[in-house]
Amino acid sequence: MNMFIEEQGFVADILIVDDKLENIRFLSEFLSQNNYQVRKAINGQAALTSVNSLPPDLILLDINMPGMGGYEVCQHLKNDPATSAIPVIFLSAGNEVNDKILAFEAGGIDYITKPFNLEEILVRVKTQLKVQQLQKKLSDRNQEIQTMLLELQKTEAALIQKEKLVNASQITAGISHEINNPLSFIVGNLKPASEYSENLIKLIQLYQQAFPDATPEIKDFIESIELDFLIPDLRTIITSLHTGAERIRSVIIAMHIFSRLHESGIKEINIQESIESVLLILRYQLVLDNGEIKISVVRNYEATPKILGQGNLLNQALLNILQNAIQSLESKISSVIDSSFKPTIWINLSTTEQQQIRISIKDNGIGISPENQPRLFEPFFTTKSPGKGVGLGLFTSYQIITEFHKGTLTYHDCPEGGSEFIIEIS
Repeated sequence: MNMFIEEQGFVADILIVDDKLENIRFLSEFLSQNNYQVRKAINGQAALTSVNSLPPDLILLDINMPGMGGYEVCQHLKNDPATSAIPVIFLSAGNEVNDKILAFEAGGIDYITKPFNLEEILVRVKTQLKVQQLQKKLSDRNQEIQTMLLELQKTEAALIQKEKLVNASQITAGISHEINNPLSFIVGNLKPASEYSENLIKLIQLYQQAFPDATPEIKDFIESIELDFLIPDLRTIITSLHTGAERIRSVIIAMHIFSRLHESGIKEINIQESIESVLLILRYQLVLDNGEIKISVVRNYEATPKILGQGNLLNQALLNILQNAIQSLESKISSVIDSSFKPTIWINLSTTEQQQIRISIKDNGIGISPENQPRLFEPFFTTKSPGKGVGLGLFTSYQIITEFHKGTLTYHDCPEGGSEFIIEIS
């Protein structure tokens, strides 16, 4: 009994495409005996017709066929969004490196040479079906998260537009709490999962060192799972999970800040100390490209009186604005060719004629286009590429400055390029 099929609770549908009837009969009987549902096509056009009528879970595709060959069939499938995700395993009598390169360039996910080894075919089919199922689950989960995030954004934006700050704060706090619980579970399990995987990798490497002459079966399996690729890719996946979890955590922190705007905790704040504490937190972000580039911070502090406010919220507002400046400089560095460009942030602290504290944070980054400037402080508005931000930073800073501290936060273009954010607060 096929254990993978039993565990997944479904019978995988496999399409065999080969112009040799004996090959189809041979593979069909073998796979059917292993509890797979098998369909057959004797040429490329018949294969495309079968796939379009009912997409299979996996395709075993012969390369050399009259008329439309296997490479062309695979390219048709990969160019169609409706069929591009179907895994294709090529079947060929050719064992040349160039044949395999062409197969993978066409979009194949694996390559089996004739004459067939039945156990090899079974292992490769099981592996690719399992990978497909995992990818499907991941895709479905990502879609659920995207849908949930979209609904959350719509709800938040509607509440903010109605200016029901207190009610919106309570709702946001509840939502962030609900997200934080499963996130804490994920983050808590990532570390042991990483340690366990490293231990397993180390164990495999120790076995390889102790027993370099593995059995042919083990060598074949190592090649079939591409162990040399699998190990670094597993580490990359775990690192990506860590990064994704931290990004979610940053959104939750911003939501918590929003939900605490009505809380008490007012005290005297030394603005210069607040700015320096935020710069201390950001010190690692001021060094880019593995230490090759350092963002200069030019300070110009005048003596200013203390103000009454909530220090942790004001610090968060400053941090968001400074992070925005850093990201603008990163974008400028990645696009500018002039090696003489020196990324810089200027921070000026002064007192206005109306006895307000004025904080200017200016950078020589890419700036913000005129059409985007009116939306800078809207919730969930961002000019960053997907995955780089969700548009809560400047919005949260604006709420902290204007709603809680009754000040102003404005944006100004710099004639020489870059951006300037000005905070004025009593």
